[in-house]
Amino acid sequence: MAFECQERLEAVNEQRSESDTLNLRIENGSVEIPSVKLSCQQKKGTLVPSRSKQLLSDKDLSTTIIDLPQALISEILNCLDPKELGLVSCVSTCLHRLASEHHAWKEFYRERWGLPVVFGATSSGLSDERSWKELFAEREFRSRNFLGRYSIDTLYGHTEAVRIVFLLASAKLVFTSGYDSIVRMWDMEEGLSIAASKPLGCTIRALAADTKLLVAGGTDGFIHCWKSLDGLRNLFDLTGFQKEKTDFRLWGHEGPITSLALDMTSIFSGSWDMSVRIWDRSSMKCVKTLRHSDWVWGLAPHETSLASTSGSDVYIWDIDRETPLTIIPDAHEGTTYSLARSHTGDFLFTGGEDGGIKMFEIRRYGSETSVVLISQWMPHTSPVYSLSFEFPWLVSASGDGKLALIDVRKLLKTNRRAYSKRFSSSTVEPPQRMLHGFGSNLFSVDVGCDRIVCGGEEGIVRIWNFTQALEIERRTRALKGMRLENRMRRRRMQMEMNAKSGRPDQCSVAAHKNPINGDRNRAWHSKRRASGKAKA
Repeated sequence: MAFECQERLEAVNEQRSESDTLNLRIENGSVEIPSVKLSCQQKKGTLVPSRSKQLLSDKDLSTTIIDLPQALISEILNCLDPKELGLVSCVSTCLHRLASEHHAWKEFYRERWGLPVVFGATSSGLSDERSWKELFAEREFRSRNFLGRYSIDTLYGHTEAVRIVFLLASAKLVFTSGYDSIVRMWDMEEGLSIAASKPLGCTIRALAADTKLLVAGGTDGFIHCWKSLDGLRNLFDLTGFQKEKTDFRLWGHEGPITSLALDMTSIFSGSWDMSVRIWDRSSMKCVKTLRHSDWVWGLAPHETSLASTSGSDVYIWDIDRETPLTIIPDAHEGTTYSLARSHTGDFLFTGGEDGGIKMFEIRRYGSETSVVLISQWMPHTSPVYSLSFEFPWLVSASGDGKLALIDVRKLLKTNRRAYSKRFSSSTVEPPQRMLHGFGSNLFSVDVGCDRIVCGGEEGIVRIWNFTQALEIERRTRALKGMRLENRMRRRRMQMEMNAKSGRPDQCSVAAHKNPINGDRNRAWHSKRRASGKAKA
């Protein structure tokens, strides 16, 4: 993401034509600083006192801003979005330092992608040499990768349909399982099989993992768990070759487990027994149970709330009170199969049996919670079995054998200001990209690290790698530029040779014989008019 300084401040001059007071406008309100009266000179791109002809140096400007209370400066910068904050950093050296080091960059990053966690790095996941602004700019720049070119890695190993895929981006691992009841672990970079568990005796429909724990849910109602081993390169010992026993099982559901999720303290499991169970990770015991009115297909926890799909309805739960905050009845025509949630927890994405995808915003007013439909898409002709979200891309997998990539950047609230522009919920937006060429019934999809992982009825796992998309685009444009330059060089050489030999240029002769804006009474134009009349 590049921020460019404008040399001409024309827009600022128009705003200050009626008054010389410097106004920092924030949505519906404004912060006025009447003691600082400034006007702009377009030629120098500097700020000048309104009743003085002397230029205001960068040092004087810095002193004026530093005189403001630090709390006020922080609040002003805190109300800007990333683009505006980047533009402010280009005004002066002082503002560059204040805006570049502002804590809002960390919040922008957290809202969009969560705090970075790198396996084997420090707990903060942030290098001492890189600022949050640099991390944000790099990640924002990479978010355009999914519109570029890609390569595909095809992973073979499963003997039956793949029901679930999970991408652990921090450790660069991919976990898959399905009807063959075997959990397989793959290297994300190389696309090679690392390990496989013993047959678990049932279809595995759900997987979830972090760097400490791997869980798999089967149709037998058990949650199969593996703890990570310190010093083990691939974290989990699925084969059981290590001396230390790390696998165990949890039982509590009375039906097949369809969805799993992890956070720092809990394990969340949803089942066809119409319940969501919450397990404590320290004691590995079920501490809470959320009852539904139909089969549970998906769940998405965030802090003290949890979203779940049951039948055609979507529930928003208060985990502490074990009560639903609100219910979205009949979110889709038929069953609501899939669910995804933004990192802030304010936006919810659902996919259903009708082939549609919907986006909801969760609004909280004190103790009351409401859900508003923001947008909807109809990219598929079959049920949407899986959704995965990483800002700004929502990826869906459907029974029609297609993947839909939807950019929701314009729909998401990326700062703490009031969201002024609303989109009509009745409009159906088209997806930005579709990936084709697969058999029917894609059951699961996950996205991360500029990759999309998908599995389906064919029993094959595919990884779309977009990491080189921007680099390929740069090379393509460079080659086009070189070809154009070579063509123009040959053209100049031909003109010089013709001038030396006294022979006129062939293109110039042709243009002279057939002028575009020449005499309209010539035969060619007359025939053109005649043919036009005949067609009319």
